[in-house]
Formats: sequence, C-alpha cells, structure tokens
Amino acid sequence: MEKVGFGGGCHWCTEALFSHLRGVSKVEQGWISSTLKEAESFSEAVIVYFDDTIVPLEVLVEVHLLTHSATSQHKMREKYRSAIYTFNEKQTKATEAIMIEKQKLFTKPLVTKIYPFKAFKLNDEKFLNYYEKNKEKPFCKTYIAPKLKMLMEKYGAIMMND
Repeated sequence: MEKVGFGGGCHWCTEALFSHLRGVSKVEQGWISSTLKEAESFSEAVIVYFDDTIVPLEVLVEVHLLTHSATSQHKMREKYRSAIYTFNEKQTKATEAIMIEKQKLFTKPLVTKIYPFKAFKLNDEKFLNYYEKNKEKPFCKTYIAPKLKMLMEKYGAIMMND
C-alpha cells in the first residue's frame, strides 16, 4: 500500500472524492505540512492510501488537479494550498513527471506544488467522512456531488458506487 498527500480545496470535498475510487483503502482528512519553509504551516489536506496496481499515482494526481482550482492563485491559498505531498524521493520524481504531462490538460499554468511530507493532524471525528454523513446538506449537494458526478462520467471504471 502506498500513500500520498493532496491539498487543494476543502478537505471534506477531497476526502469524499478519493474515498470513492477503487484501489483507495483509506483517506485521512485533516491538515498537512511540509519540510519546506514555504509550506511548513498546516493547510487542509488528505492522505490517500492506495494500491498502485488498481489506481496508479498518475490517475490520483489527475483527479486531484481536475477537482480543485489547480490553476488559480487565490487569496485563500494558505488555508487551501494546492499541493501534492510526497513520502519519498521516488514518488517525488514520479509526481514531477506526471505534473509535466498533466499540464497539457489545462490552458493556464498549474499552481500546484510538490512538497515533501512533514506532518499530519487528523481532523475532529465529527468532520471525518463528512460527505457520507451529510449527503443532503447544501454544502455537499453544491460542492461535492457535482464533482463526484464528473468523476463518475470520466472515471466510471474505477469509481465505487454509493
């Protein structure tokens, strides 16, 4: 089992999206930081545990980039850092190559950065699996459900049904 960290938008959204992919065994939702000074503060993120033979890192990175504002340098980037947190040098190199390839999917430059992982703080229990517990709430219907629908259309073969 491998793991990788993703930060971008709301960690409730990110958790829900990756939790619906086959090959993902666990998604931890909370705050993550890097060893690099520019990303040493904690920001909303998830750690995704996955089987690379079922869902490769390349697909996870693409899902991440397509489901948050990966080309927008907005004022909330400290809280919602657009990032991929890697756990070893091999994963860093692979992610760098994937990012070069995935830039072709976008007309604007990606702002997503690759950072070495430092630390993670799990969110409060009441917020974990937020989408699964609150599917009917306006936030979930407005922000998460449309992203899941898009993923089902694009990645139906690797999506788990509700």
